[in-house]
Amino acid sequence: MSGYALAGSQRWLQVAVNKKPQLLESALRRSGAIGQRSSVIWKSPLEGDGFREYRDRTALAKVEIADLKKPLEQFWPARGPVWDALGITSERGHLFIEAKAHIPETASPATRASAESLKLIDQSLAEARRFYAPRAKADWSNLFYQYANRLAHHYLLQHLNGCSSTLVFLYFVNADDMLGPMSEEEWHGAIRLIHAVLGLPRDLRSRGVFDAFLDARLLQDAAD
Repeated sequence: MSGYALAGSQRWLQVAVNKKPQLLESALRRSGAIGQRSSVIWKSPLEGDGFREYRDRTALAKVEIADLKKPLEQFWPARGPVWDALGITSERGHLFIEAKAHIPETASPATRASAESLKLIDQSLAEARRFYAPRAKADWSNLFYQYANRLAHHYLLQHLNGCSSTLVFLYFVNADDMLGPMSEEEWHGAIRLIHAVLGLPRDLRSRGVFDAFLDARLLQDAAD
């Protein structure tokens, strides 16, 4: 990608990371994802890197994770989640960001993986579901598959491998270009629905999963 994205969460996140990182870090502090005195070295999406987004082992290398006890390849097939943003905190923690600017964006189709890959995916999703929600019976491979597979990768890194990783779902408010939610409360309603469908508890902060909110209007001057 040669320039900033034209619209949506991709554009707003690019602007936040490259032009207004202080606002993004403030949102992360409010959510509890990073400490009050923490800072972040952003590894993607960087303007100098063509705004590239990373997945699989390349994403792990970007945040300096290597030599996993439970290898990624044994947990998930190739071409796994593409992370919207990656960062390393001043305490050497690993940040994985999934960003959204409007509610329909949270719904995602089921995977189109091959039968062999699907077997591994289903096995890992079920394992992650038992970790986050032991009593849940929901199928994590359907409506909110993208949300579920991000949780699964976080489970692999933090629980199975002991990495100091943090998963953040970043929600933009007042993203007028996408007719997105005008308040955090609208987003909270959507999040509650996702958690209900997946059988998740309301709060996942104890598992290292955080919801952060950033007003796109604060980024508008930098985006023009």
